[in-house]
Amino acid sequence: MVVTRPLAQTLTLEEFLQLPETQPASEYIKGKIIQKPMPQGKHSTIQLELASAINRVGKPKKIVYAWPELRCTFGDRSVVPDIAVFKWERIPLDKNNEITNRFTTYPDWIVEILSPEQSANQVIGKIVFCLQHGSQLGWLVEPKDRSVTIFTRDRLPEIRSGEDILPVLDCLTNWQLSARELFDWLVF
Repeated sequence: MVVTRPLAQTLTLEEFLQLPETQPASEYIKGKIIQKPMPQGKHSTIQLELASAINRVGKPKKIVYAWPELRCTFGDRSVVPDIAVFKWERIPLDKNNEITNRFTTYPDWIVEILSPEQSANQVIGKIVFCLQHGSQLGWLVEPKDRSVTIFTRDRLPEIRSGEDILPVLDCLTNWQLSARELFDWLVF
């Protein structure tokens, strides 16, 4: 179930960011606080395995890094993608060359894994918002029918499944993943 907190008055983005974090995370979208659903087995497995696979390829050569449930605040929203992937040179660092706590920019690649109680259109809206603000790639992973809808800024969405190769960021030149391989992580 998606919980939308009713607002007696308009809450600004800055006021939202001062609130304590919730578990699961809440997002600030169009002036509303929307709590994400608690991840369940399939969602958590895909999230962990995919982020780990991306990091196995991207971290050693300092190409990309993937974070699960990372708050990204940009535009007029604060969203928490299931996986936020950043190109290495865009990872926010502080004056000590350490990663910052607050990410005030868009991810280069956003991955959302649809939970049974989520609204597909609401999740698609988040992906589109990220693309409009600079993200290059968005995936909507649908465990129920074992498909992935691919979003980019310059093409209509397309649905991939089975042996279809899933597009990744251009900088990950030597890595491929099929839809079948992604969903095979669910089999124990």
